[in-house]
Amino acid sequence: MGTNWQPQLSDTGTPKYKALMHAIRSGIDNQSLAPGDKLPPVRDLAWRLGITPGTVARAYSGLTDDGTLVAEVGRGTFVAEPKAIPPDYFPIEADSVEHNAGGDGYAVNMISPHLPSVGQARLIRQLLAQIAEDPPSGIMHYPSRQNMQPARAAAARFLSQAPLGRFTEEDVVLAHGGQNAIILIMQTVLCGRRPTVLVEELCYPGFRRAADLMRAEVIPVAMDAHGLRPDALEAAAQRHQAQMLFTSAEVHNPTCLFTPAERRAEIVEVARRCDLQILEDDCYRIGPSQAPAYRMLAPERGWYVASLSKSVTPALRVGFALAPEEQSMALRRAAESSFFGLATPISDLVAALLSHPGLDELMDKVRRQSGDYIQAALNVLGGHDVKWRQDVPFLWLTLPPGWRTSAFCQAAAKQGVQVRSAEDFASRDAASPHAVRLAVNAGVSLASFEAAMQRLRRLLDNPPEGIGV
Repeated sequence: MGTNWQPQLSDTGTPKYKALMHAIRSGIDNQSLAPGDKLPPVRDLAWRLGITPGTVARAYSGLTDDGTLVAEVGRGTFVAEPKAIPPDYFPIEADSVEHNAGGDGYAVNMISPHLPSVGQARLIRQLLAQIAEDPPSGIMHYPSRQNMQPARAAAARFLSQAPLGRFTEEDVVLAHGGQNAIILIMQTVLCGRRPTVLVEELCYPGFRRAADLMRAEVIPVAMDAHGLRPDALEAAAQRHQAQMLFTSAEVHNPTCLFTPAERRAEIVEVARRCDLQILEDDCYRIGPSQAPAYRMLAPERGWYVASLSKSVTPALRVGFALAPEEQSMALRRAAESSFFGLATPISDLVAALLSHPGLDELMDKVRRQSGDYIQAALNVLGGHDVKWRQDVPFLWLTLPPGWRTSAFCQAAAKQGVQVRSAEDFASRDAASPHAVRLAVNAGVSLASFEAAMQRLRRLLDNPPEGIGV
């Protein structure tokens, strides 16, 4: 058969690349494809099936990774010999890393989330080894839009799971993590000697650090149970002639709040009346989106940032930025003027990682195991005022009467548990609530994490004498 082989794709609602992988395996099983047969070239098969070349390349890549196919540089892709085909399709093993077993006395850092290691480190090592053998973008050239095209295309597929409005791979800007993406957007939007930006009254501290770099004034805006209050937003925007709003609507950091679609629509109306650009930080969401992003609701002023830090690993420092439809070119220029582009081996890794057929399974495992830690925390702290979501890797704990935040953080540290104060999320001159954020640390065993929760519970149940009530 070889290059004349023509598969039939099943229409079962599964992604087309998975349907093609199934068709190739079926072809091998029914002997219409034999060991050593050459598969059709990517573009040829894509044209014949009426699908994109990227879809065919993703299917070929997945089958090459699991040993079903063999790719030879300059020759093509071939059916592997039977001995190269493992009995199971793409088994993903947990990474062989040492976890701190710990115990009641073990120190647990809950300042920032520590993701569970479920196979992503092993996969990244394998992909890095393949790239080192034959780097698709080479290692002797500057980054360019051409050699980063596969990474942008893979990122576009990755981002397409969220309701972001219209965009193509040409609109995706690759950044050195979510924080870098935020700074790029600020460089694109802000103007004047002392621009003003608006933030939620409790917000991700990186917003303020980025604003400091841009010499921008930061104004906090009051919130309620649904996020930003539209009346407070409009008053602040008019009073300070603000240019931009920073917000985390899907997963508010640090309170776990979610801004529903109705409230988002009200905020968009305010933004249009006050000519505000809206930057949405979606880096903490590891589950499905629950409402349309601001980029979809307000395509003329919605900017979007995401990253791999909370769903795969923070080590790679890979972020994604999308501009409003008419400002994509300006955002690209900001990135190219700042750093030309990601290092080519990293962009090659991004393309391979985000196109890998096992990535969805890995992210599901990360989400489930993070949820196990959240549940363990709730089992211990459930009697106190805790805000949480099963698909968010932190909890927001309002302290009971008798505890002040600084005293509780110091007492927790003495018990071997580091937590993050509400003061870290408030503006410098604002009165912050007596609350702390507890991030999931899946780098320690579940037993150690639960023991740390027990130590916090004992503190919560026994506030210092003479304070509070």
